[in-house]
Amino acid sequence: MSVNSFIKSNFLAGLVLVGPLVVTIAIIRILLGWIGGFLDPIIRGTRLAALTANNVLLAQLLTFSVLIALITVLGYIAQRSVGQHLFGRTGQLVTFVPVIRTIYGSIRQMTTSVVNRQSDYESVVYVEYPREGVYQLGLKTGTSPADISQAAGESAASVFIPGSPNPTQGMLVMVPESQTYESDLSVRAAIRMLMTTGMAQSEDIIRLDENEVGGGVAGQQSN
Repeated sequence: MSVNSFIKSNFLAGLVLVGPLVVTIAIIRILLGWIGGFLDPIIRGTRLAALTANNVLLAQLLTFSVLIALITVLGYIAQRSVGQHLFGRTGQLVTFVPVIRTIYGSIRQMTTSVVNRQSDYESVVYVEYPREGVYQLGLKTGTSPADISQAAGESAASVFIPGSPNPTQGMLVMVPESQTYESDLSVRAAIRMLMTTGMAQSEDIIRLDENEVGGGVAGQQSN
Protein backbone atom coordinates (compact mmCIF):
# COMPACT_ATOMS: atom_id res chain seq x y z
CA MET A 1 0.00 0.00 0.00
CA SER A 2 1.37 3.40 -0.97
CA VAL A 3 1.85 6.19 1.52
CA ASN A 4 -0.95 8.25 -0.05
CA SER A 5 -3.38 5.31 0.12
CA PHE A 6 -2.35 4.60 3.72
CA ILE A 7 -2.94 8.22 4.78
CA LYS A 8 -6.19 8.49 2.85
CA SER A 9 -7.59 5.24 4.27
CA ASN A 10 -6.76 6.11 7.87
CA PHE A 11 -7.94 9.71 7.50
CA LEU A 12 -11.32 8.58 6.20
CA ALA A 13 -11.62 6.04 9.02
CA GLY A 14 -10.84 8.76 11.56
CA LEU A 15 -13.27 11.13 9.87
CA VAL A 16 -16.08 8.56 10.10
CA LEU A 17 -15.28 8.16 13.80
CA VAL A 18 -14.86 11.83 14.72
CA GLY A 19 -17.35 13.43 12.31
CA PRO A 20 -20.58 12.21 13.96
CA LEU A 21 -19.18 13.08 17.38
CA VAL A 22 -18.40 16.65 16.29
CA VAL A 23 -21.84 17.08 14.74
CA THR A 24 -23.50 15.68 17.88
CA ILE A 25 -21.57 18.10 20.09
CA ALA A 26 -22.47 20.99 17.79
CA ILE A 27 -26.18 20.08 17.93
CA ILE A 28 -26.04 19.79 21.72
CA ARG A 29 -24.40 23.21 21.93
CA ILE A 30 -27.13 24.69 19.73
CA LEU A 31 -29.82 23.10 21.91
CA LEU A 32 -28.15 24.32 25.10
CA GLY A 33 -27.90 27.81 23.61
CA TRP A 34 -31.59 27.73 22.68
CA ILE A 35 -32.56 26.51 26.16
CA GLY A 36 -30.36 29.16 27.74
CA GLY A 37 -31.95 31.86 25.59
CA PHE A 38 -35.37 30.65 26.69
CA LEU A 39 -34.45 30.49 30.39
CA ASP A 40 -32.54 33.77 30.66
CA PRO A 41 -35.63 36.05 30.51
CA ILE A 42 -37.27 33.93 33.21
CA ILE A 43 -34.14 34.16 35.37
CA ARG A 44 -33.98 37.94 34.95
CA GLY A 45 -37.69 38.33 35.65
CA THR A 46 -37.61 36.22 38.81
CA ARG A 47 -34.15 37.42 39.93
CA LEU A 48 -33.00 33.85 40.47
CA ALA A 49 -29.42 34.85 39.65
CA ALA A 50 -29.30 36.89 42.85
CA LEU A 51 -30.53 33.89 44.84
CA THR A 52 -27.77 31.72 43.39
CA ALA A 53 -24.95 34.20 44.04
CA ASN A 54 -24.99 35.27 40.35
CA ASN A 55 -24.10 31.76 39.27
CA VAL A 56 -25.75 31.70 35.84
CA LEU A 57 -25.37 27.95 35.30
CA LEU A 58 -26.87 27.15 38.70
CA ALA A 59 -29.73 29.56 38.04
CA GLN A 60 -30.41 27.91 34.68
CA LEU A 61 -30.40 24.44 36.22
CA LEU A 62 -32.76 25.59 38.97
CA THR A 63 -35.13 27.23 36.49
CA PHE A 64 -35.05 24.19 34.23
CA SER A 65 -35.83 21.90 37.18
CA VAL A 66 -38.77 24.09 38.20
CA LEU A 67 -40.13 24.04 34.64
CA ILE A 68 -39.85 20.24 34.48
CA ALA A 69 -41.68 19.97 37.81
CA LEU A 70 -44.36 22.39 36.62
CA ILE A 71 -44.91 20.48 33.36
CA THR A 72 -45.16 17.23 35.35
CA VAL A 73 -47.77 18.74 37.67
CA LEU A 74 -49.75 20.07 34.70
CA GLY A 75 -49.61 16.63 33.11
CA TYR A 76 -50.91 15.07 36.32
CA ILE A 77 -53.78 17.56 36.49
CA ALA A 78 -54.56 17.11 32.78
CA GLN A 79 -55.21 13.40 33.35
CA ARG A 80 -57.85 14.13 36.00
CA SER A 81 -61.45 15.15 35.34
CA VAL A 82 -60.86 18.73 36.51
CA GLY A 83 -57.84 19.10 34.24
CA GLN A 84 -59.63 17.58 31.25
CA HIS A 85 -62.48 20.05 31.74
CA LEU A 86 -60.13 23.02 32.18
CA PHE A 87 -57.60 22.25 29.43
CA GLY A 88 -60.31 21.01 27.10
CA ARG A 89 -61.87 24.47 27.18
CA THR A 90 -58.44 25.99 26.60
CA GLY A 91 -58.00 23.85 23.50
CA GLN A 92 -61.43 24.89 22.24
CA LEU A 93 -60.49 28.54 22.74
CA VAL A 94 -57.31 28.09 20.68
CA THR A 95 -59.24 26.49 17.82
CA PHE A 96 -61.26 29.69 17.30
CA VAL A 97 -58.21 31.43 15.77
CA PRO A 98 -57.79 30.11 12.18
CA VAL A 99 -53.99 30.18 11.78
CA ILE A 100 -53.21 29.17 15.36
CA ARG A 101 -55.83 26.42 15.10
CA THR A 102 -53.99 24.84 12.17
CA ILE A 103 -50.54 25.05 13.77
CA TYR A 104 -51.69 24.02 17.25
CA GLY A 105 -53.85 21.18 15.96
CA SER A 106 -51.11 19.69 13.77
CA ILE A 107 -48.42 19.87 16.45
CA ARG A 108 -50.71 18.50 19.15
CA GLN A 109 -51.83 15.60 16.96
CA MET A 110 -48.25 14.68 16.12
CA THR A 111 -47.16 14.95 19.74
CA THR A 112 -50.05 12.83 20.92
CA SER A 113 -49.27 10.19 18.30
CA VAL A 114 -45.64 9.96 19.43
CA VAL A 115 -46.24 10.02 23.20
CA ASN A 116 -49.46 8.00 23.37
CA ARG A 117 -50.98 5.25 21.27
CA GLN A 118 -54.10 7.37 20.75
CA SER A 119 -54.38 8.97 17.33
CA ASP A 120 -57.07 10.48 15.13
CA TYR A 121 -55.29 9.18 12.04
CA GLU A 122 -56.91 6.04 10.62
CA SER A 123 -53.77 4.29 9.41
CA VAL A 124 -50.38 4.61 7.74
CA VAL A 125 -50.32 4.22 3.98
CA TYR A 126 -47.87 4.47 1.11
CA VAL A 127 -48.74 6.62 -1.88
CA GLU A 128 -46.89 7.14 -5.13
CA TYR A 129 -45.93 10.79 -4.85
CA PRO A 130 -44.67 13.06 -6.39
CA ARG A 131 -44.38 10.68 -9.34
CA GLU A 132 -45.02 7.06 -10.22
CA GLY A 133 -42.47 4.68 -8.74
CA VAL A 134 -41.62 6.94 -5.78
CA TYR A 135 -43.42 6.13 -2.54
CA GLN A 136 -44.00 8.34 0.47
CA LEU A 137 -45.35 7.63 3.92
CA GLY A 138 -48.77 9.14 4.45
CA LEU A 139 -51.24 9.33 7.32
CA LYS A 140 -54.77 8.51 6.27
CA THR A 141 -57.13 11.05 7.81
CA GLY A 142 -60.41 9.83 6.33
CA THR A 143 -62.44 9.78 3.15
CA SER A 144 -62.25 12.63 0.65
CA PRO A 145 -65.17 14.86 -0.37
CA ALA A 146 -67.75 13.25 -2.66
CA ASP A 147 -66.81 15.37 -5.68
CA ILE A 148 -63.21 14.09 -5.53
CA SER A 149 -64.47 10.52 -5.52
CA GLN A 150 -66.70 11.31 -8.50
CA ALA A 151 -63.76 12.82 -10.38
CA ALA A 152 -61.58 9.80 -9.59
CA GLY A 153 -64.34 7.35 -10.50
CA GLU A 154 -63.90 5.55 -7.18
CA SER A 155 -63.72 6.17 -3.45
CA ALA A 156 -60.82 8.46 -2.54
CA ALA A 157 -58.93 8.96 0.72
CA SER A 158 -57.57 12.08 2.35
CA VAL A 159 -53.89 11.47 3.08
CA PHE A 160 -51.59 13.81 4.99
CA ILE A 161 -47.99 13.48 3.79
CA PRO A 162 -45.73 14.66 6.66
CA GLY A 163 -42.35 16.26 6.19
CA SER A 164 -39.10 14.84 7.50
CA PRO A 165 -37.53 15.36 10.01
CA ASN A 166 -40.35 17.76 11.01
CA PRO A 167 -43.57 15.80 10.54
CA THR A 168 -45.77 18.78 11.46
CA GLN A 169 -44.99 20.25 8.05
CA GLY A 170 -46.50 18.50 5.10
CA MET A 171 -49.36 18.52 2.62
CA LEU A 172 -52.78 17.02 2.17
CA VAL A 173 -53.45 14.99 -0.99
CA MET A 174 -56.58 13.22 -2.23
CA VAL A 175 -55.71 9.72 -3.45
CA PRO A 176 -57.95 7.02 -4.98
CA GLU A 177 -58.27 4.08 -2.60
CA SER A 178 -56.81 1.74 -5.23
CA GLN A 179 -53.59 3.80 -5.19
CA THR A 180 -53.04 3.70 -1.42
CA TYR A 181 -51.11 0.84 0.11
CA GLU A 182 -51.54 -0.02 3.77
CA SER A 183 -48.34 -0.13 5.85
CA ASP A 184 -47.40 -2.46 8.71
CA LEU A 185 -46.21 0.61 10.63
CA SER A 186 -48.39 2.12 13.32
CA VAL A 187 -48.91 5.89 13.29
CA ARG A 188 -46.54 6.21 16.22
CA ALA A 189 -43.80 4.19 14.52
CA ALA A 190 -44.24 6.03 11.20
CA ILE A 191 -43.76 9.43 12.86
CA ARG A 192 -40.65 8.16 14.62
CA MET A 193 -39.29 6.96 11.30
CA LEU A 194 -39.96 10.36 9.75
CA MET A 195 -38.25 12.15 12.64
CA THR A 196 -35.12 10.01 12.20
CA THR A 197 -35.19 10.63 8.40
CA GLY A 198 -35.36 6.88 7.82
CA MET A 199 -32.00 6.16 9.45
CA ALA A 200 -33.68 3.61 11.74
CA GLN A 201 -34.72 0.39 10.06
CA SER A 202 -38.50 0.10 9.69
CA GLU A 203 -38.42 -3.47 11.05
CA ASP A 204 -36.73 -2.25 14.23
CA ILE A 205 -39.32 0.52 14.60
CA ILE A 206 -42.16 -1.97 14.21
CA ARG A 207 -40.58 -4.27 16.81
CA LEU A 208 -40.04 -1.38 19.25
CA ASP A 209 -43.60 -0.16 18.77
CA GLU A 210 -45.04 -3.64 19.33
CA ASN A 211 -43.09 -4.03 22.56
CA GLU A 212 -44.34 -0.69 23.87
CA VAL A 213 -48.00 -0.68 22.89
CA GLY A 214 -48.73 -4.36 22.43
CA GLY A 215 -48.87 -4.60 18.68
CA GLY A 216 -48.52 -2.76 15.42
CA VAL A 217 -51.06 -1.99 12.76
CA ALA A 218 -51.34 -4.91 10.38
CA GLY A 219 -51.85 -3.86 6.82
CA GLN A 220 -52.28 -4.92 3.26
CA GLN A 221 -52.77 -3.26 -0.09
CA SER A 222 -56.08 -1.52 -0.50
CA ASN A 223 -56.60 -2.89 -3.98
